[in-house]
Amino acid sequence: MRKSHLKKIMEIKPNLIFLAGGVDYGEEETVIHNAELLRDLPINVPIIYAGNVAVADEIEEILSNKKLYITENVYPKVDQLNVEPARKIIQEVFAEHIIHAPGMEKIEEYVDENIIPTPAAVMRTTQLLSEMYDHVLTVDIGGATTDVDSVTEGDPEIQSIMIAPEPVAKRTVEGDMGVFVNAHTVIDLIGENNLREKFENYDELVKEISPYPKSEKNERFMSVLAEYCFIEGIRRHAGKKKHIYTPLGRKTIAQGKDLTAIKYIFGTGGVLTRSRFNKDIMSSIVWQHRKYPHELLPKDIKKIGYDKNYIFAPIGVISTIDKDIAMNILKEDLKFFDI
Repeated sequence: MRKSHLKKIMEIKPNLIFLAGGVDYGEEETVIHNAELLRDLPINVPIIYAGNVAVADEIEEILSNKKLYITENVYPKVDQLNVEPARKIIQEVFAEHIIHAPGMEKIEEYVDENIIPTPAAVMRTTQLLSEMYDHVLTVDIGGATTDVDSVTEGDPEIQSIMIAPEPVAKRTVEGDMGVFVNAHTVIDLIGENNLREKFENYDELVKEISPYPKSEKNERFMSVLAEYCFIEGIRRHAGKKKHIYTPLGRKTIAQGKDLTAIKYIFGTGGVLTRSRFNKDIMSSIVWQHRKYPHELLPKDIKKIGYDKNYIFAPIGVISTIDKDIAMNILKEDLKFFDI
């Protein structure tokens, strides 16, 4: 890291710093250098170290003035990822420090277990779904964000041209796409003129944007925003195929998350669980792989379903206490569309 990086850290005011670098017993100097810079940074937030195990003791000594957590290396060997221990410690840090947020102290008084953030809980449910169905993806569209979770090893053909490994379970959070708080951002992304062509009463519909649409016209307008979030969220989550030129000629490589093997897609969040247009929204992904052939999008979807009771997040929390009960509730909760 350089001074410009440190300045950026101070500007964004992080709640957590994650420090990693070097495979186990490999390169050491970079992560030590970065730890020394973080040590002198006038910021008091937790730091998680998940880098080269050979220098863990040295990192602990360097960052003795910080709240430090040490876990297993996220990249212990070349072409090998180990992300689950890091996910676990991040959740523990979250549970320990989130109580400082307004109102969370009250919740802490009433619960006996760790508080799990909604995105992490939905990811747990997606992992349960992956045990019921191979190669799954969940999209959670909210008022402010669109979260996409996938659990898949990808297609063997694509894996053979991947230039870097990806974890089996993956999540992305799109902070600029939602159907209420970020509705105007989505409108800008779609293009106001495009929406005016579809809706004669565009100005009225924009003024009436609400989490609770009062008419079918309002709901249809929100469904168009949601469809954009759905498709764009999955596209941002997915990797791409690219062409590079080598001394032996052109070569095709793949980068990012391979969703081409995804067979089952699930929806959660208010609009995907409650809108009368949820089937239209979710079915829009079926042919996108033809429209964007260089993107690693789902191409052979067997079923599309949704969280009919809007309880994916609670199911994820329950799974930490009793997995069998969580599985049974999940089976009852799922509803599928014909595609």
